[in-house]
Amino acid sequence: MDIQRPSNAAAKRRRRIIFSALAILLIAGVTLGLSRLKPAAPTVERSTIWTDTVKRGPMLRQVRGLGTLIPVDIRWIPALTDGTVERLRILAGTPVKADTIIMDLSNPQTEQEAQDAELQLRAAQAEYKNLEVKVQSDLMTQRANAATVGADYSDAKTKAEIDQELNKLGVISGQALKSSKGKADELSTRNQIEEERVAINTKSVASQLAVQQAKIDQLKALYELKKKQLDSLHVRAGIDGVLQELPVQVGQRVVAGTTLAKVAQPTHLKAELKIAETQAKDITFGQPASVDTHNGVIQGTVMRIDPAVLNGTVTVDVKLEGELPQGARPDLSVDGTIDLDRLANVEYVGRPAFGQENSTVSMFKLDPDGKGATRITVKLGRSSVNAVEILGGLNEGDQVILSDMSRWDNVDRIRLE
Repeated sequence: MDIQRPSNAAAKRRRRIIFSALAILLIAGVTLGLSRLKPAAPTVERSTIWTDTVKRGPMLRQVRGLGTLIPVDIRWIPALTDGTVERLRILAGTPVKADTIIMDLSNPQTEQEAQDAELQLRAAQAEYKNLEVKVQSDLMTQRANAATVGADYSDAKTKAEIDQELNKLGVISGQALKSSKGKADELSTRNQIEEERVAINTKSVASQLAVQQAKIDQLKALYELKKKQLDSLHVRAGIDGVLQELPVQVGQRVVAGTTLAKVAQPTHLKAELKIAETQAKDITFGQPASVDTHNGVIQGTVMRIDPAVLNGTVTVDVKLEGELPQGARPDLSVDGTIDLDRLANVEYVGRPAFGQENSTVSMFKLDPDGKGATRITVKLGRSSVNAVEILGGLNEGDQVILSDMSRWDNVDRIRLE
């Protein structure tokens, strides 16, 4: 006899539903877990990065700039008059003395004007001599007349005194005495007038000669000017040094004011440094500096700071002290470093590739085992050429990456190999 079994279809269906639900829940859980997993940290080769350790102690603040050596004493020689270059006696790079003739110019008009000025001066000097002889002669004639009148007055005065005594004795009449006294009084007046005339003529002589002397001085000044212009046609160095530039050629026509040559003293140089405008704000006069000529280092001090900014840089002149290294010459490229100040007992680290002073930047801090690095926020303070002050985010002994890490701006952690 067959025994009827109960149907298990419903149980199977329930099991399938349960298994399906569990599978769905498992898939959803795995998906959710995977979605919450962070991406694996990228790997960076240790040899491609530059790291440094945070230190505590004194930090020397410096700024650096490129520049050139410039002569302190430079003489630009201009043309004092128009002319044509006839001859170049020396070439650029030649040592010169102050009286060394560099070139010869020609200008017939200048030569004629100098000759005319000399002739006018000589004529004025000859006229002065003639005038001097004439006025002295006139003065001598006047003095002779005065002397004659003085002698006549003396005789008339004596005669009047004698006639007065004779009149007392009754020898001569009163009319004769009166006549002799009148004659003496007349000659006394004439004698006084002649003396005054001599004094006036003496002063007149000085005035007439002074007028002529002023004319001579005027013509002499004109002659000296023309003579200087004539001499300037033979262009001289003016100072001891080296002829740096000679921007003219034989046969060239030049006008007054044209630069003919440049002479400099090669042993008296200064460094002209170009400092970034963002770093030049703390530079002051007298700060110590060092200049690297690539053949030696020269010490110096800041002597001038250009008040204007040109192409994002400030020009700073450094006075060089001590003997110049071999090969130091004008226009030589140099590297200069200026010491701003020394910070005592601060935390500092090497200057990162990016980040200005007094700013906040993100940097990668190395793990203690050195196998990874994590991004952190660091507050920077005052900076130097190769170091920057740490105001927050790092402690002494921490190691950070200073290299450019912009490729990993989208990750907060890296692995090092």
